[in-house]
Amino acid sequence: MIVYVEIAFLENFLLDGVLLFLALSCARVKISVWRLMLSAAIGALEAVLFPAIVLPAWGAYAVKFLGGVLLILVAVREKRVKPYLIASAAFFFFTFALGGLLTAAYSFFNVQYAEGKGYFVEGAPVGLVFGCAAIFTLAVFHISKSFYRYRQVKKNLLACTLKAGSREVRWQGLADSGNCLFYHGKPVCVTSAAAIFALFGKCVKEAGRMIVGTVNGNREAPVFKCERMQITAGEKTLVREEVYLTVGEVSAEYQLILHTALMEA
Repeated sequence: MIVYVEIAFLENFLLDGVLLFLALSCARVKISVWRLMLSAAIGALEAVLFPAIVLPAWGAYAVKFLGGVLLILVAVREKRVKPYLIASAAFFFFTFALGGLLTAAYSFFNVQYAEGKGYFVEGAPVGLVFGCAAIFTLAVFHISKSFYRYRQVKKNLLACTLKAGSREVRWQGLADSGNCLFYHGKPVCVTSAAAIFALFGKCVKEAGRMIVGTVNGNREAPVFKCERMQITAGEKTLVREEVYLTVGEVSAEYQLILHTALMEA
């Protein structure tokens, strides 16, 4: 198998750049373009020189591990240790995951490749390699975005107890800074029509009506007044009297979109 050094360097430079970018994005650190390119260049140089070095199996994997750590140290500039640890763990995870994806693709398309101690040399078309890398990148971004969105929602979920007459319900409320609704100068929370009937029953009465702005335009919505709301945030409990509610779209994960003004002292 003939190996062209310049092509191998360019291929590894681009792949290491993608992996480093994903790792730094997961660690949520500031990405410096020149640091990222320098680190990717070092990684590409390591990949080109490594097959020429004769090492025992344990030494080869130790060198590869230390080389990966070096790339993170070059790419990241933080005073705290935690970002380095997160970026390193993400980099090694993505490296193994992408390597597994490429190996599966090579087997599927009958691409010739040779394995060594901690490396493999392949004769795959460039389009296949970067096609797999592009699919991998999109998948990682999609999964990461979903994970951070889920984490953010869970972080802002609060236990709420609402009382109206003889009825009392316990719901999960999401503290959402995007809720800017006010009715006569008082904050308004959003819930579903089914939740309104669960709280007030069949004899529900409107306290008034208000205009609610959405991405589809403005609409008129009914307003209801809850006698009392208790919000539990960790060890802190807030009690609010006469809280206004309106009808809107809520997620299945929570029954109430809280107004952040209710969280203030």
